[in-house]
Amino acid sequence: MTVDDLLLGAHISTAGGVPAAPGRAKAIGATAMQIFTKMANQWRERECEPEECVAFRDGIADTLVRAISAHDSYLINLASPKDDLRERSLQSFTAELRRCSALGLDYLVSHPGNYMDDRESGVARNADSISAGLAAAPGQTLLLLETTAGSGTALGATFEELRDIIDRIAPEVRGRVGICMDTCHVYAAGYDIVKDYDGVMRHFDDTLGLSRLRMMHLNDSRHGLGTRKDRHALIAEGELGEDPFRHVMNDSRLAKVAKVIETPKGNDAEATDRSMLERLRSYID
Repeated sequence: MTVDDLLLGAHISTAGGVPAAPGRAKAIGATAMQIFTKMANQWRERECEPEECVAFRDGIADTLVRAISAHDSYLINLASPKDDLRERSLQSFTAELRRCSALGLDYLVSHPGNYMDDRESGVARNADSISAGLAAAPGQTLLLLETTAGSGTALGATFEELRDIIDRIAPEVRGRVGICMDTCHVYAAGYDIVKDYDGVMRHFDDTLGLSRLRMMHLNDSRHGLGTRKDRHALIAEGELGEDPFRHVMNDSRLAKVAKVIETPKGNDAEATDRSMLERLRSYID
């Protein structure tokens, strides 16, 4: 893998509007990026107006960005046993897919839901809701289920559980579903990518298939292996250290997988993100 081949970037602020994000991505030398298309901690939905979409695409054309994702709202819980919350979540999820399509985004990253009552029932509700959302919002955007740290009743902390969700999604839309692996989350969930990177990736391939891995969130962890705590740290400055990131950056199987950091921004987001991306590029042999 060479620096020129990389799809590497960061979660980019959309303060001032979605069309402001490409300029920020360009400023840090990103070739991949992730955004929010709305306020992630509010239910209020919105549509992307045609002029906004044109401005965003024009902005992207002036960058080196070749892979773009959105992350959906943190309020969404497609696995909830509460009918009203699950229906509201489905409406928000579907609206997110439509915004992604309007903007021309490649991926929508989504956390599997919280089952709250019975795990197996939660898996079924999650899969059924995903099926309904994808059917209601056709398009080219792929849904990427994100690996989770597994706190509380969160689904998606094991590769097997992610496989079970995908297997229950309606066959006619299942091809639009992939995986986003978060390095902090998998470590917190108990996958030791520090001491057994090759074994973890082999397990992922055997369970889900590397062809489903379309994006990675590269984050170090403030907490240790198996703690189930989702707290990101700067690259190589947490419990993971350099080694897992060196493996990722030199793994030829991941050459076409978009890689995005969600590390702390500090007092100067642009400078911090640029520093972290330069650090990751320096790991390439």
